[in-house]
Amino acid sequence: MSFNPIPLKYKNDDKPGAWPMLMYGLQWFLITIPIVLIITAVVGEFQLNTLAERTFYTQKLFALTGVGLVIQVLFGHRMPVVIGPASVLLIGIITTQASQVAEVYTAIVCGGVLLFLLSFSGWIKFLQRVFTVRIVIVILALIAFTLAPTILNLLFSDKANAFFSLYFSLAMVFLMLLGSNLLRGIWKSSIVLWGLLFGSVSYYLLAGNAAHQLNSQVTGTELSFFLPQLSFDPGILLSFLFCFIALFINELGSVQSVGTAIEATGMAHRTKRGLRFTGLMNIFSGGVGVIGPVDFSLSPGVIMSTGCASRYTLLPAGAALIFCAFFPDVIVFLSSIPKPVMGVILLYLMTTQLSSAFQLVVQDDALPNFNSCMTIAFPLMIALIISFMPVAVAEAMPPVLRPLLANGFVMGVIAVLLMEHVIYRNNRR
Repeated sequence: MSFNPIPLKYKNDDKPGAWPMLMYGLQWFLITIPIVLIITAVVGEFQLNTLAERTFYTQKLFALTGVGLVIQVLFGHRMPVVIGPASVLLIGIITTQASQVAEVYTAIVCGGVLLFLLSFSGWIKFLQRVFTVRIVIVILALIAFTLAPTILNLLFSDKANAFFSLYFSLAMVFLMLLGSNLLRGIWKSSIVLWGLLFGSVSYYLLAGNAAHQLNSQVTGTELSFFLPQLSFDPGILLSFLFCFIALFINELGSVQSVGTAIEATGMAHRTKRGLRFTGLMNIFSGGVGVIGPVDFSLSPGVIMSTGCASRYTLLPAGAALIFCAFFPDVIVFLSSIPKPVMGVILLYLMTTQLSSAFQLVVQDDALPNFNSCMTIAFPLMIALIISFMPVAVAEAMPPVLRPLLANGFVMGVIAVLLMEHVIYRNNRR
């Protein structure tokens, strides 16, 4: 994704005064919070049963996100790129069983090791050639499409008030889109946070006690900071391998887009260092049993709206995230999000994800003929069918292959690789 150079108040290595530093840091903090909360809430639907478990998981994720942000700014790519839990890894978690927690986070550790090793090799350029623009477009779209069943379940979790959930969700999404179009600066950048706050308050007021139900058991729950043991499952490892392919593409795209926006030098070294520390943070995240981080592509928009590209302004945000992790009561308060509101926020975020895919189609003239359109259309159809297929079909699959064959994202990636490099290889540019 390309960006035109913009006038900046503060360049990458500039250090603003104390007050601007705090204000810009608050901006990055407000942008990061809702992403962490939503991803944690969705993971909780599949893996965490009690309030104590969800709170502890969120505490760990806040701390690791803050630590990762500080490390990347000071030692990694050294640019103003916000990080957060990777939604593509959420797909891998959703398609596994609740009893396979150790296998899931072992796979995240292995994926982190792979990214770390790749950062020292010459394979990055080779992989960039393999993953052509059409494949990148499909992967971006697949993340949005394969989360559709999860979004649907969240939006209509209250079966008794399904119609209310429908018009509430539509109204909220339209308001967020309107706000994104009309607002400027930090207000526009933090639209997800305002949607989260306004949506939660509105839903509690309108839906009453049915708005939020959670097992509030705190006592009698054993909580461990580290993953109790590593457990390897071949099917889950392969499934997460494809998820980490998408994470790899996301990481490179985010770092490159910010580098272009702020006209940073030495991008090859910055990209490798960023990938290296993303790998290390995924290793550690898997080791403590939480979803791994990735650099987010929303950073250029924030920089362009504020004119501040100083990487040091992210340090207060990282410190604030770490600080919040030590206060479980704050985490509980922030995590009181009704399921339909989670669905609305995910719907909005995945809409922006899909928009990024469409933007690449236009920018790179990726669909010059009918066959190139087929390269994109078929994998998306395969992913949709698998994502919405009956549970009985998945249960009939061999257990070792189920994490692959029942994962719409993985099958979509395999399909687009075959379409691009085998079936329509003569159409490549």
